[in-house]
Amino acid sequence: MWNPTVANLTLMALGSSAPEILLSVIETVMNLEKCPGELGASTIVGSAAFNLLVISAVSIYAVSEKNDTNDDRDTDVPVGVKKINDMGVFAITATSSVWAYLWLYIVLLDQVVEPWEAWLTLAFFFILILMAWRADVYKSNKDALLNGDEEDNLPVIEFHPLDIYRDLIKEKKGEASMAPEDVERREKMKAFLKETMKTD
Repeated sequence: MWNPTVANLTLMALGSSAPEILLSVIETVMNLEKCPGELGASTIVGSAAFNLLVISAVSIYAVSEKNDTNDDRDTDVPVGVKKINDMGVFAITATSSVWAYLWLYIVLLDQVVEPWEAWLTLAFFFILILMAWRADVYKSNKDALLNGDEEDNLPVIEFHPLDIYRDLIKEKKGEASMAPEDVERREKMKAFLKETMKTD
């Protein structure tokens, strides 16, 4: 199931950080059993600093009344003002960013990176994704309840495409069973198709 928060933290992050990751991997492989170089760590820290400071600054500077004229803009806030849509996810990612730098400092205090520290660092990434995903789902469910859309969050009866094809084609040909439970099942299939495909 697609989730934009998880996509941002994984696919987008991987895509935007691919050059630094490749530089770090190449340098590490070339210097196995030797003193590690500074290129990999420097590019990753430098890129993170650039993203955190420069891109944030440009994004903040770009918000103005003049360029906030989209038809789909949030009408709950004044023109030229932007708001964070999901404070829960923002708080988790912001805290994780600060923790990442603190953890890096803690790991490098003794000038040695142990395997367990590397594995724990990797585990932190998956913990971040899980926490952000939970916060996103929680907010979506809360918003749905506040807007009276709780019915949208109920589980949908899903049918296998082959069952739908077989049963509804048979009905169209006049070969379908007319037993009450079969008729009810086909009606549920039609309702399911109408709801999910938004078509008759």
